[in-house]
Amino acid sequence: MSYKTKSIKPLNTIKLINKTDMKTKTLALTISVFMVAILMTSCGEASKKDAENVKKDVKELGKDLKKGAKNTSEEIRTAMTKEWQKFKTVSENTIKNTEKEIRALRQRISKTNKNEKDKLTKQLDKLEERNQVLKDKLAVQTKNFKDHLIEFNEKAKDNQKQFEREFKRDTDTLRKALKDLFRDNVN
Repeated sequence: MSYKTKSIKPLNTIKLINKTDMKTKTLALTISVFMVAILMTSCGEASKKDAENVKKDVKELGKDLKKGAKNTSEEIRTAMTKEWQKFKTVSENTIKNTEKEIRALRQRISKTNKNEKDKLTKQLDKLEERNQVLKDKLAVQTKNFKDHLIEFNEKAKDNQKQFEREFKRDTDTLRKALKDLFRDNVN
């Protein structure tokens, strides 16, 4: 058994390998640090540019949103004004026709007997008051439109539609009550 057959490296060779290995590791570490530094520097500049671009985009977006909101408000204002004019014209005509009908009913009531006359006159007076209330509501809403007291947005548009529905329902109810005035009181 010979121990000499095994190859044992001399100590000098191990030192040489360690030195070369150390140089390689140092070089690799230096290159790695240098690459990281380059990446960090370039990422920092890119991040700054990106941040500036984002700020510009946000400002432009804010301007676009304001402009869009203004345009939408103007579109709503125009649409609401047109719809209001149509509604106002129809409502004014309805109120005028109701006033004519009330005058005609007053003449018809004047030809009835005393008991019926008093009863019908009181009822007609109440209906005439309701017509005046509707006329006043329409005048107030018209003034609000003319004086631009109404905010022109989607909520205002919904509120206007609700006002129109309620007004139409009230005028329909009044007209039906006028038609039924003699029907309910004639024996």
